[in-house]
Amino acid sequence: MSHIRGRFQKAADELVVKYTSSLPFDWRLYRHDINGSIAHAGMLAKQGIISAEEAEVIINGLVSVREEIEQGIFQFKLELEDIHMAIEARLLELVGKVAGKLHTARSRNDQVALDMCLYVKEAIVNTLTGIRQLQRALISLAYENKSVVLPGYTHLQPAQPVLLSHHLLAYFEMLQRDIERFKDSLRRTDVMPLGSGALAGVTYNIDREFLARELGFSQITSNSIDAVSDRDFVIEYGAAASLCMMHLSRLAEEIILWSGAEFNFIELDEAYATGSSLMPQKKNPDVAELARGKAGRVYGRLVALLVMMKGLPLAYNRDMQEDKEGLFDTVETLLSTLEVFSNMIKTIKVKVENMERVVSRGYLLATDLADYLVSKGETFRNAHSIVARLVSYAIEKEKLFSELSLSEFKRFSPLFGEDAKSITVASSVALRDTIGGTAPKQVEKALAAAKKMIG
Repeated sequence: MSHIRGRFQKAADELVVKYTSSLPFDWRLYRHDINGSIAHAGMLAKQGIISAEEAEVIINGLVSVREEIEQGIFQFKLELEDIHMAIEARLLELVGKVAGKLHTARSRNDQVALDMCLYVKEAIVNTLTGIRQLQRALISLAYENKSVVLPGYTHLQPAQPVLLSHHLLAYFEMLQRDIERFKDSLRRTDVMPLGSGALAGVTYNIDREFLARELGFSQITSNSIDAVSDRDFVIEYGAAASLCMMHLSRLAEEIILWSGAEFNFIELDEAYATGSSLMPQKKNPDVAELARGKAGRVYGRLVALLVMMKGLPLAYNRDMQEDKEGLFDTVETLLSTLEVFSNMIKTIKVKVENMERVVSRGYLLATDLADYLVSKGETFRNAHSIVARLVSYAIEKEKLFSELSLSEFKRFSPLFGEDAKSITVASSVALRDTIGGTAPKQVEKALAAAKKMIG
């Protein structure tokens, strides 16, 4: 891959060096690269390909390189092209020519594939932890407001009363699907490509099973060409991350709406809002707005990966270097969003009275009145039409359902009795007592199940 090899007598142009170098971003793979090299050196010694003494020198040198990077004293030289060559070059300086034996039975193609697999595996584990933390924050907020009722919306219009805890559990369910997707992706990422060589395998008597055990892989790739040219696992992470960011963006949108003066359902902590440079009264939900915007950024990274891979012939092509920046950015964006949302949710103050005021002032019990007429023998279609006319009448008279007299009800159907006026927000919520419904009994069970799930 490097321009300066035995076949070339001329150094790469300086612009080419800058253009082709991935070191400014793939330095993030240093731990994974060193861990892979340590395992590879151990395997080479085990198989008698290099001596145990040589392996020990190489491994000690790799540990020293890792310490230099973590201490911030390692010199990243752009001309060394990528993190793999940077580490190898420093290893040569530290231990001498024995460092050249490390790359025996290995290509940079399967080395890079290994590093990416290790990185994505770690990213998935960290992502799962981040999602669980957000789920815990949502469950905590739901328990704190277990009996609070708010208007449920369709088309952003007040529809029916629901428990706030039920509403928050909807996001718990979304995040649980995200967890399942990432776990499923982890299974396909947990396949070790090292030992595939450049594309055809290697001629040395290597032990891939040993490498897999050392590096914590449960499976080994079965086709060397596919192993070095596969980036499905990177794309899968991007796809799962895009779905998760979509869920976070929907939550962000509701936080933005609910914290606005028109809804005024919640108050954001000042630590998670910003002021205006011009208007002193402003308290802007910038964290939620940024998350909403960053969702598009993650989508873009996914599309870029798909487009980059769609036309590549087998096996490795340099285009595939473009997988890294998008992946790193996606991982960092998703993890930071999950973390800030977990902390922001913990600080939200629910304005119970404002939620209940909107519920009581709307006509959210219209469906319950239609169901009431059905219980009296009316067909639902007719009941729907009757209540629709009743709503129009109430709006015209500027009255709530609770302010209408029985005689006014009976103008629209003789089936209305005094008990129609006993329909309340509480009774409406309680009647939704089916699995998955908003009734307090069902939500209590769902909360318990969610709490047990997250441990």
